[in-house]
Amino acid sequence: MSKLTTAARLALGLAFFVFGLNGFLQFLPMPPPSGASAAFLGALAATGYMFPLIKGTEVIAGLMLLSNRFVPLALALLAPILVNILAFHALLERGGLGLPLFLVGLELALAYAYRQAFAPMLAARVDLDSSPVEPARSVSVAPAE
Repeated sequence: MSKLTTAARLALGLAFFVFGLNGFLQFLPMPPPSGASAAFLGALAATGYMFPLIKGTEVIAGLMLLSNRFVPLALALLAPILVNILAFHALLERGGLGLPLFLVGLELALAYAYRQAFAPMLAARVDLDSSPVEPARSVSVAPAE
C-alpha cells in the first residue's frame, strides 16, 4: 500500500470520525444555518436521520478507515453521505465547498486504489447460474498501487 493511499485513508477516516462525533457531542462550534439549509437540517434532525443514522454511520465508517478494516465497505457507506454534503454546500449553503470537494477527492482516490474490491459490483451482468456458490471465506484485498 502506498504512503499516499494510507494518508488519504487516514485523512478521510479522521474527518468523518471527528465530524460524526461532533454531531453527538458538539465540541466544534458551528454557525447556525438559516433559510432553506436550516429547514433541511431541521427535518433531518427531527426525523432521526441525522442523529443517530447519518452521524453514527460517519463515526463507524471513520473508525473502519482509521483501523484499516473493511475499507471498501466504509467507502461505500460514505459515498452517498459525501454526495449529500456536496449537494448541500452547492445548492443550499452556498459556500464552504472547499472541504467537501477535498473529501470527495479523497473518496475518489481511495475508490480507485481499492478498485479491485468494487469491480464485481460494477459488472453490467452477473450470471448466477454458471458460477457455483462458494462458502464465505476471508478475502484480503490490497489496494492497487
